Amino acid sequence: MSDQQQAIIRTGGKQYRVETGAVLRVEKLNREVGTSFDIEDVLLVGRGDDVKVGTPVVKGAAVNVEVVSHGRGRKLIVFKFKPRRNYRKKAGHRQAYTELKVNAIRA
Repeated sequence: MSDQQQAIIRTGGKQYRVETGAVLRVEKLNREVGTSFDIEDVLLVGRGDDVKVGTPVVKGAAVNVEVVSHGRGRKLIVFKFKPRRNYRKKAGHRQAYTELKVNAIRA
């Protein structure tokens, strides 16, 4: 890890490595744009060689984030096909996301 403080957080069933000032896209959250909140599901916090690993979460650690925007990702085509059975299904999918800006990491 670099000299800047970093953390691994869990949200939306996925894990993300974050550092102060980073902007990341996560699964859609029901929060208003411009609001700040804490993510307390922190799995690891570290700066340089000083690393704290949670079991499963680090006690008292939190990552303060601000909602930057909401949106939907690019379209993915889902196509199902079975030969010799005249079976074809075509559908599109756009995953909703929320962009978060990391303000602070507290250990």
